[in-house]
This record gives sequence, structure tokens and C-alpha cells, in this order.
Amino acid sequence: MSKIIMHIDLNAFFATAEVIKDPSLEGKPLIVAGNSRRGIVSTASYEARKYGIHSAMPTYQAQRLCPGVIIRGGDFELYHRLSNDFFNYVRNYTNIIEIASIDECYADMSECMKDVKDPVEYLKNLQNDLYEKTKLKCSIGLAPNKFLAKMASDMKKPMGITIIRKKDVKKILWPIKIKDMYGVGKKTFPRLERLGIKTIGDLARTESLEVKKMLGKGYDLLKGWANGEGDDNVNVEEFDPKSLGHSSTFLFDTNDYDEIKDMIMRLSYWVSEGVKKEKKIGSTVSLVMKDTSFHTISRSKTLFEATDDVRVIYNTALDLFDKNFDNEPIRLVGVTLSNLINKDNYYVQMSLFDIERHKNKCATKILISQLNNKFRKDLFIRASDLKKERK
Repeated sequence: MSKIIMHIDLNAFFATAEVIKDPSLEGKPLIVAGNSRRGIVSTASYEARKYGIHSAMPTYQAQRLCPGVIIRGGDFELYHRLSNDFFNYVRNYTNIIEIASIDECYADMSECMKDVKDPVEYLKNLQNDLYEKTKLKCSIGLAPNKFLAKMASDMKKPMGITIIRKKDVKKILWPIKIKDMYGVGKKTFPRLERLGIKTIGDLARTESLEVKKMLGKGYDLLKGWANGEGDDNVNVEEFDPKSLGHSSTFLFDTNDYDEIKDMIMRLSYWVSEGVKKEKKIGSTVSLVMKDTSFHTISRSKTLFEATDDVRVIYNTALDLFDKNFDNEPIRLVGVTLSNLINKDNYYVQMSLFDIERHKNKCATKILISQLNNKFRKDLFIRASDLKKERK
């Protein structure tokens, strides 16, 4: 019996989050983007999209298309919190979820929907309830495997619901342009079009040796997807992690120091929040960079003390970046904290001469943490850490 796989995708997530924070932005053309000369649009509200603005567009071009467009630089603490609210909401229906990115996930709904008579009404209630509780809008795809569910969720936005059954593949999937097929990249679809593969249906039916040679190892996978096949295994990560990391691919290859530095800060924050959630601390910070040729540079530094402090993680990662960045464009950067151990079991081996210094240092950290928690802002910082950040 086929599984029931749901792909649920938040609509214009970053822009929606900014509206949740500032309701006066509701209904206005809004972009989350860098405001510098080389800034890029990350997300555009649906009102902004009416002007032709889209993600990956340079900010200055978006401003030309809509001179009154509102620009927000991004509040990644808010996005991270809302993302957690979203995934926790989906877990009310099933614990079998696979997080695909900050704003989308797959969920195995086989058990909770096995007796549902009207799946559209069921999903509509789920959709509306998510909005009522979080103010987040989503589109939902339902299918017997992850590929079809992903394709379905992209078909109607915002607040769309699409169900694709195996019997519907030829009718619903095959007419879609090959450039809009999940898994077909921006460089691949023009080559396929030149070989006569204009739609997903063309790929599903082709026996062309040229197409097979061009796609190489990906041919069987993509052709299988085009015929409605796909993986129905939702991967649930339940393990005791020894490392935790986050990486991000830039919309365009960049050597803009400030843009990369800002991303390292965001990644460090997500890593810090992740290990705190797991009640872990780690002693090794790693930085990975991938250039335009997919060459990977990875550097690590082991700390004197294990930590979950975002400033320590960030300062260490930035130091590794400063020592290894040669001003060549990069497409991906990642930050990882490894050698994780349970925070409750941690102790520091100290000499008798270090005890008082360590106690004073810990007391200062604890006091600063308590004050920042009280005011819900990072208002206080140790002078030594401030010097590191300025450096």
C-alpha cells in the first residue's frame, strides 16, 4: 500500500516573518535583501512579486521595478524561532518528519490520514490552524513519494493544496516545463531543451542516448521521477550528535567580506542554538568554504574549553575565515561545532592556580547571561569579547 507523504512549504517565509514582527507591512511590497551596492533579494512578498521582483535579483534592480519597495535586512533570530514553531506544529500530526530547510519539511502522514475521507478538507484545516496559531502561510503537496509531494506543493502558492496520485502523473506532472522540475538545475535545463526535452513528459518518454549521456548517473533517477517514481522514506534524525553544523549557499558567488562575515554570524547563531537545545557543548569549531569550482577548504580550531556560546563560536569561525580567505569568490560557507559532550557531565581540568581565575570568569559569564536574558537583548558583553569582535 502506498504511503501518504506531505511536503509543506512556508510561503515567502522571511517576508511573512517581517510582517508578523511589524503588521503595518501587511499588503505592501516588501523584500528581505542586502541594501548595499551588491545586495541580493533573498525573499520578496507576493505584493512585490507583482512588480516582477523575485529572489536572487539584485536589490538595486528591485528598487527600479518598484521605487517604493520596503527593504528589510533580515532578523534571523526571529526566523529561527518561527521555523521551530512551524516544525513543532507539524509534529502535532506526526513525528515522522524530515526537515528539508528552514521553511519546509516532508511528513509521513500515512497513519494520521489513513481513515480520512476528504483529504483536501483535512489539509485545509491543518493549513488554516497553522495560520491561526503562528500567522505563517503555507502550501501543501500530498503524494505517494517525496518527489511528487515536493512538485505538488510548488504548484499553487500562496496557501495552495495539491494532491498527486500515481494515476494523475501524466495529466498533472507531464505538461510542466522541464525547467520547473525539481532536481533539474539552471545549467541543465537549457541543455535538455536543446535536445528536445521541453517538458517533464518529454523526459519521461525519451529513449535518447544523447540525453542519457548528458545526464550521466542522474538519468535513471530523473527519468524515474518523471514517471512518478521516488523515495517514500521520510528520514527522521534521532541520534546523539557528536557534531552540529549549518551551511548556506549564497544566491550568487561572492567575495564580499561583509556579506560572508554576516553569514558566518548567522550560522554561528544557529549552531549555538542547536547545541543548547541538545544540552551539549563542544570544543572544536570548524569552518568550511566551497569555491566556484566546488573545491572545498575546511579548517578547524580546538578550544581550551568546551562551549555553546555564540560569540566564542563566531569569533573562532571568523578567525579561521580571516586566515584562509584569499578574496576569491565562494558559493558556500559552513560552521560546525564538534566533539560535543553533555553539558551536565562537563568539567574542566584545572590546576590549583587556575581555580580562582576560572571561577571569576564563569561568574562573570553567568551574570552577563542572566542580564541579557532579563532584558531579552544582548546588551552586555565582556570587554575581552568586545575586543575580539572589533578585531
